[in-house]
Amino acid sequence: EVRLVESGGGLVQAGGSLKLSCAASGFTFGDYIIAWLRQAPGKEREAVVCVSSSDNSTYYPDSVKGRFTVSSDNGKNTVYLQMNNLKPEDTGVYYCKIASTWGQGTQVTVSP
Repeated sequence: EVRLVESGGGLVQAGGSLKLSCAASGFTFGDYIIAWLRQAPGKEREAVVCVSSSDNSTYYPDSVKGRFTVSSDNGKNTVYLQMNNLKPEDTGVYYCKIASTWGQGTQVTVSP
């Protein structure tokens, strides 16, 4: 069974940092698109980073560029999202997605 499990969410004050983890089981990282997405209440889900594992090309939207960084540990089959200088508008449920598989999400709440 292919599974993704996110962790690391929580409550943080504006300006703080969090590091999310996405542990993959049931498959090995390969030539996939890896993405972190978020969904805020009342808003559509949006991607905050997309990575092509074939060439490591990475996309960050302007809203998070310079503050969020994606990384991975292939030996642990884990993808990370380091989030710095968090803002209240970063609040939402964060999901990782590898190929067509989604995780269950982890809540990130940033207080003013």
